[in-house]
Amino acid sequence: MRVITGKYKGRKLVAPQNSARPTLDRMKENLFNILNAKLRDAVILDLFAGSGQLAIESLSRGAKRAVLCDNNKDAITAIKENFVKIGETPDIVFGDFRDCLRRMEFQADIVFVDPPYKSGYYIEVLKTLDERNLLSSSGIVVCEHSSEDGLPQQVGKLVCYDSRKIGSVKFSFYKRSEQCE
Repeated sequence: MRVITGKYKGRKLVAPQNSARPTLDRMKENLFNILNAKLRDAVILDLFAGSGQLAIESLSRGAKRAVLCDNNKDAITAIKENFVKIGETPDIVFGDFRDCLRRMEFQADIVFVDPPYKSGYYIEVLKTLDERNLLSSSGIVVCEHSSEDGLPQQVGKLVCYDSRKIGSVKFSFYKRSEQCE
């Protein structure tokens, strides 16, 4: 696992011990090719952050801030170690994603949602982001999930406007319905 491009290009990152499935470099490269234009000065929220690699890749490509949330001590240790490797201090919320969303006092431009597959958390996260107005007006939510699992076309005012299948993984992209008009 490594940073693909940007100011931290080539830095090797560690995965948490007992990590289920970090996003593979090939998938990460495809994802960030899609997101590239939205990253400059973006505020990132990385829920279920694991190693923090999506937040770090975002910062490497020009995001101005990244908040990472995870409830696993091994993940928090890996995130801290990876941020030492890039010479930055992480903005971490250690706890359940519900606590993180409840305590959020900012709007995110990009939200990464990558919970354990089959957890059923996707809809709850999307619903909370919508109801609490935690997504900026031009913000997007990126849900990484098994290609076998379908996510709803719409949750509240958030609409799935694109999805991309890469191997056994699917990325579903949501934005506010008024952006789709």
